[in-house]
Amino acid sequence: MLKFEHVSKVYKGGEKAVNDLSLHFKKGEFICFIGPSGCGKTTTMKMINRLIEPSSGSIYINGENILDKDPVQLRREIGYVIQQIGLFPHMTIQENIGLVLKLLKWPEEKRKARARELISLVGLTPDYLDRFPHELSGGQQQRIGILRALAADQPLILMDEPFSALDPITRDSLQEEFKKLQQKLGKTIVFVSHDMDEALKLADRIVILRDGELVQCDTPEEILRNPANEFVEEFIGKDRLVQARPNIQTVEQIMNPNPISITKDHSLLEAIQLMKERRVDALLVVDEQHVLEGFIDVEMIDQKRKKTSLVADAYETEMFTVTEGTLIRDAIRRILKRGMKYIPVVDQDRRLIGIITRASLVDIVYDSIWSEDEHSLQ
Repeated sequence: MLKFEHVSKVYKGGEKAVNDLSLHFKKGEFICFIGPSGCGKTTTMKMINRLIEPSSGSIYINGENILDKDPVQLRREIGYVIQQIGLFPHMTIQENIGLVLKLLKWPEEKRKARARELISLVGLTPDYLDRFPHELSGGQQQRIGILRALAADQPLILMDEPFSALDPITRDSLQEEFKKLQQKLGKTIVFVSHDMDEALKLADRIVILRDGELVQCDTPEEILRNPANEFVEEFIGKDRLVQARPNIQTVEQIMNPNPISITKDHSLLEAIQLMKERRVDALLVVDEQHVLEGFIDVEMIDQKRKKTSLVADAYETEMFTVTEGTLIRDAIRRILKRGMKYIPVVDQDRRLIGIITRASLVDIVYDSIWSEDEHSLQ
């Protein structure tokens, strides 16, 4: 789908930003370019849509040399999302989403239909289409920037640190949304980042650059297990917990498969009795098919017990979950960095199949911190 053959970029004065880069990516891959400042990652990405012209070498998209195409036409065939988003303030959200479609001469009704179709993919309702960018939050504006890049259904999307200006919570949730969207739509993504956590979470393959040179290109798991050299080890961070236990990959391997749950037709008294019996301070609320609906804890019961006697009127529906097959490193980040006590694990139909708690991580954390010290003492 995307191929670099001995691509270099040399600026005036002989400064070599990218040196003899050869890479080959398949359709539907999520590729993340990462490395220290000045390593050539943004230059490499901008050569794909010829915002920067290569000094030598060839870049192919679906077998066609990009240097044989008109640059303007090339850019219209490639989605592009940048950190500053670049929404036009005088245009409505609908007009912003349909901008490239207008340049491609799509009829107005077809552009409107495409905008309505896309807005639902990022959890926003059609009424947002008539708003202006200043009426949206930073996270919502970034969603629109992504939709604009997806509007013309280009198979290749370039993204230059699109989430770096967002607050950590919004950034985290938007990463989750975008990865699911990319998998659903099957787009090939070239993503530039300076954040290793982001790269590990999103990428199918990570390209690590240093001083314009390729250092390593591989899956996140392989890079964590077998870093190419000391530079990669230091860059990814020796505290990456998955390194200590490479055999542990997904949440199913460490989850408790018997989480304590209750249906919402039970009383608050029954909920408290179950908590006391099982020595927990919270219960997961499920329906008769064991589909996860929310949770209830001691504080909620204390607040609501004078107003209601039923779990149905006291539980919360908003909670973070992971699906089976999720890589354990993502759950670790949530629990350790966000201070979560536990994360429910659900299947594709949102049926509850397990739970990860902080206690679930004790062995992994212990090994990552102490195993090397123990070996050195032997």
